Amino acid sequence: ATKGHKLLKDKRDELMRQFLDLVRENMALRQKVEAGIQAANKNFVIAKAGMSEETLHTALMAPKQEVYLETSSKNVMSVDIPVFEYKTRTADEDLDDAVNSLADILPDMLKLAETEKACQLMASEIEKTRRRVNALEHVIIPQAQENIKYITMKLDENERSTQIRLMKVKDMMLEEAHHYKEKRTGYPVEVETE
Repeated sequence: ATKGHKLLKDKRDELMRQFLDLVRENMALRQKVEAGIQAANKNFVIAKAGMSEETLHTALMAPKQEVYLETSSKNVMSVDIPVFEYKTRTADEDLDDAVNSLADILPDMLKLAETEKACQLMASEIEKTRRRVNALEHVIIPQAQENIKYITMKLDENERSTQIRLMKVKDMMLEEAHHYKEKRTGYPVEVETE
């Protein structure tokens, strides 16, 4: 239990270190994505101002680009973290600024989704590991130590009882041997004791 406790504490500390690195990366990506979305929104407002409502809807309905997303995972400290890979196939090379600005943010948006999910999973694993460390530290190890103390005390007590019984048996055997010799000779006989 003590070795397991040390290993779990080491795992918790390493998870925390990696989690903090992920959180820093996540914050930077979030700022970058939010700035990109803000720029894309400005471009869409400008595009909307320059065309009619029907033309805008028609332009948005026709897919300009196809995106294929493949998901896999990597194991970090027994946590399966998602990894996203994407491929795009552009049908029309002549994308306008509004759509182009959104397309530019896509890689960062996917990376942000990846790191946010990784942060959630790591936080959950840190919490589980923390609970296990605390259970070992405050419940299991103290109970085991109390059990060891109790068992040792009982074994010592049994050993003393056995010693006393052996001493009584020896005394009884010596007394019996003494009476046996007395009966044989008719005179009291001294018997050496250890």
